[in-house]
Amino acid sequence: MRIIVDIGHPAQVHFHRNVIKILEQKGHEILVSARNKDVLIYLLKKYDINFIKISEQKPNFFGLFKELMQRCYSLYRIVKKFKPDLMYGAGETVAIVGKLAKKPTIIFNDSEPVFVNKFLTYPWTNTICTPTAFTRELGKKQVKYDGYKELVYLHPNYFKPNPAVLDELDLSKNDKFIILRFVSWTASHDVGQHGIKNKVELVRELEKYGRVFITSEEQLDKDLEKYKVKVSPEKIHDVLHFADLFVGDSQTMTTEAAVLGTPAIRCNSFVGEKDMGNFIELEQKYGLIFNYNNPDKAINKSVELIQQPNLKKEWKKKREKLLRDKIDVTAFMVWFVENYPESFEQVKENPEIQYRFK
Repeated sequence: MRIIVDIGHPAQVHFHRNVIKILEQKGHEILVSARNKDVLIYLLKKYDINFIKISEQKPNFFGLFKELMQRCYSLYRIVKKFKPDLMYGAGETVAIVGKLAKKPTIIFNDSEPVFVNKFLTYPWTNTICTPTAFTRELGKKQVKYDGYKELVYLHPNYFKPNPAVLDELDLSKNDKFIILRFVSWTASHDVGQHGIKNKVELVRELEKYGRVFITSEEQLDKDLEKYKVKVSPEKIHDVLHFADLFVGDSQTMTTEAAVLGTPAIRCNSFVGEKDMGNFIELEQKYGLIFNYNNPDKAINKSVELIQQPNLKKEWKKKREKLLRDKIDVTAFMVWFVENYPESFEQVKENPEIQYRFK
């Protein structure tokens, strides 16, 4: 089978890399299309994934629209030449181009109240795969899997944390440290939203209880630059695994912390009555994260948590419960893609079939 995988965000490199490698080992021919955003290209090279760059990240709404047109044009030309049997990805580009080129497409997505998905992605794709925690019903195209996209690369079947990263940070296994993550809020699905604004106050409060490290998409103020984590991007999940606490406005990294068993506090304007189902589930069912749209409350909770004894041991038990409940999403994805469209019909007819991938 000839397959195109479209990757538009660094987190999607992690999401797709294991599936790509397994499919290639099974003899399928994979072509990856990619945009140059943040460390995306670096990660593709680091994981030895061949790709074709189709666009450069642009700022503001009009820049993003112009880039979308460029991505669609470039990918359409690639499709005409490569002649794939199937295309899949997470965003609007693969859906639009698949429709124009009359190629079957699968979208793996967990972003719910997003204008771009509603009008530029979902109407044009053939199939939409979402977590069972996804609260929106998307009709006949939708299939649900009992997991999170972050489990594709952080499930213990595929991820083994390397304690050597602590030496790089000049830490011992007994040192307490906190990871902060700030995103740039320039993505198409982030229009009109915002994250943590009182960053300096957050750092000042937390550094009373442990070392503070920051990973950020946006340029940090001079006062915060010295806290920037100095490890290569592919090692950030090792850091996150060993951290005592995660605090940030990132959707993805909050979930990554949760599935790794690291206590997590998420603070951004998405939090509220219409929040995404996976964050509600991770908080209310598993108690792995805390969601706030009020930064003062987020800081207070952060200070409260970091002072609790045996915090990581408690979260380890919570994580074990989550892993018992969820499927091996990587194994499910490989089966679903390799056997599409028959796999779609099988899951629609019998959703329980996914639990053989435990």
